[in-house]
Amino acid sequence: MTTATPHAPHIPYGPASRLKWAVADGWTMTARILAHWARQPGQVAVGLLFPVMIVLMFGYLFGGGMAVPGGGDYREFLMPGMFALSMLFGVEATFTAVAADAAKGVTDRFRSMPVSRSAVVVGRCAADMINSVLGLAVLVLCGLAVGWRWHEGWGRAAAAIGLLLLLRLAFLWIGIHLGLAIGSPDAVMALQILVWPIGFLSNAFVWTDTMPGWLAAVAEWNPLAATITATRELFGNPTGGGSWIAEHSLAMALFWPLALTAIFFPLAVRRYARLDR
Repeated sequence: MTTATPHAPHIPYGPASRLKWAVADGWTMTARILAHWARQPGQVAVGLLFPVMIVLMFGYLFGGGMAVPGGGDYREFLMPGMFALSMLFGVEATFTAVAADAAKGVTDRFRSMPVSRSAVVVGRCAADMINSVLGLAVLVLCGLAVGWRWHEGWGRAAAAIGLLLLLRLAFLWIGIHLGLAIGSPDAVMALQILVWPIGFLSNAFVWTDTMPGWLAAVAEWNPLAATITATRELFGNPTGGGSWIAEHSLAMALFWPLALTAIFFPLAVRRYARLDR
């Protein structure tokens, strides 16, 4: 008597099948991160409300002494800068989460499982983008509450939001790459030493024409500054600045995030693929 040997089911390995499983695995990793946040609502709330505190501090404590181009309202000048700064500050949370997973061996555990090799970084990217959209929505509501408005219609406002999220995507890949490369959440303090000067050395809070010439040039060539100026123009808020980069702010607001993503996305993917080497 012979026993028939069951045949393993045929699994297609074409591009469409690989893409399907990559998307499914990426969503699984995204859902894991969202579930962790659901169990830590206090930490999420603090992250969402921190930019609101900055808005209230600068808008009401220091706003009366700030010069605004054309004599406009300072809070209308401030809010686009705060939108962009919130996209930058998110890099710290991304770095910390990625580094913590790497330090605890969670990333290595995922790499040993039969999941798409892109799922871990894509899942982190998707979850942090969802968090960024939520944080930006909270900040927009805060801006409306303190008197900020957009004046150029819904289409241009949506374009401004798109530029802000594009900037967040670029910083997100920087955070993922640094988290994988350093692998220690304790290094977030060193990252903050870099992030905060980059954020404040821009046109987020003051008009660059009030700065010394060399400092104004540095601030205007900060990748944040192009997005801030472009979103101010799209929202119809006070802009200021007559430099070349200010006159081409929309093009530069596209160039900087795309260039940073083109550099750090492949670096992050390569670093993840070489973790066991």
